[in-house]
Amino acid sequence: MEEKKHILTAEGLKKHEDELYYLKNERYKEITQAIKEARAQGDLSENAEYQAAKEAQRLADARIEELENMLSNVEIVNESGDSSVVHIGSTVRVKDLEYDEELEYQIVGSSEANTDENRISNESPLGAALIGAAEGETVTVQAPVGEIRYQVLTIGKKERE
Repeated sequence: MEEKKHILTAEGLKKHEDELYYLKNERYKEITQAIKEARAQGDLSENAEYQAAKEAQRLADARIEELENMLSNVEIVNESGDSSVVHIGSTVRVKDLEYDEELEYQIVGSSEANTDENRISNESPLGAALIGAAEGETVTVQAPVGEIRYQVLTIGKKERE
C-alpha cells in the first residue's frame, strides 16, 4: 500500500521544517539539560522533575518522528496556479446561504488545517466541496444537521503577512 502524500503549501513546509529544526537543535538540548539536573538531585523514583523531563523527551521524540515521516513524503502545492477555480492554497470567500453570513477560508492539506486561523483541509466536507468550484457557483455540503449551501464569492491567494 502506498503511503499517503502529505499536501503542504510552501508556507506549511517551512513551518514544519522550522519546528523540526527547533525540536532537534534547541528543545532537545533543553530537555537533556533538565534530565541532567534532575539526575543530580539523587533518587529518581520520586523525582517529579526527572519524570517531567523524561515525558517531555518522549513527546519530543514522537513529534520529531511524526515530522520526519511527514516531510519524507510531501507534495508542495503550486499556489500561483489558476485562480478561476478553488484549489489547495486558495483563499475563498463564501456566503452561507442559510444564515446569510460571509466566511473566508484558506484551503490547505490536512496537516496544515487550523480552524482558529480559518485554514480548512481539502479533505474536510466543506474543503472537498469547494475544490474545483468557480466564483458564483453554489456548493452543497452534507453535515450532521443536513445540507448546507455555500456560494463562492471570491477566489484568491492568501496574502503573506
